[in-house]
Amino acid sequence: MPETSPSRPEPVQRISISLPVPLYKQFEEMMDERGFTNRSQAISEMMQQQISDYYSLKGDHLMAGTITLLYDHKKPGLKQQLSEIQYTHITEVISSLQVLLENSHTMEVLLVQGRAKTLRRIASELLACKGVLSGRFNLSRTILPPIQSPEVESEAA
Repeated sequence: MPETSPSRPEPVQRISISLPVPLYKQFEEMMDERGFTNRSQAISEMMQQQISDYYSLKGDHLMAGTITLLYDHKKPGLKQQLSEIQYTHITEVISSLQVLLENSHTMEVLLVQGRAKTLRRIASELLACKGVLSGRFNLSRTILPPIQSPEVESEAA
């Protein structure tokens, strides 16, 4: 039977799990280091991440996420190539932030939303560019609210 927690307006379901002692000790250490207030909070976050990963592999779910790139901004043509890829996917690339780092490096974080398989393809295109040193792709099942409604678009016409 689902329960309601005072800190959560949504119903919750109580479960019980058994863990091998070494795994339990590692879990407790991770909880302390990351500052979780209780086991439920820690397990819930881990389950959310695994579920997001699962849906991102399925490919057809609408998801929001980030693509983080670290690149050498002095590499000839790289910034133009990255911009062209983003412009090609202007529907999915919502926003970007660039931060200049030491030694001619730039960190760029893109906020993206779209079908998981499309976002994975965009991340792969960006990461494959010569001069991109490293990157990371993260997805969430929670999506952005609509930026514009059909009424706003029709009023502008």
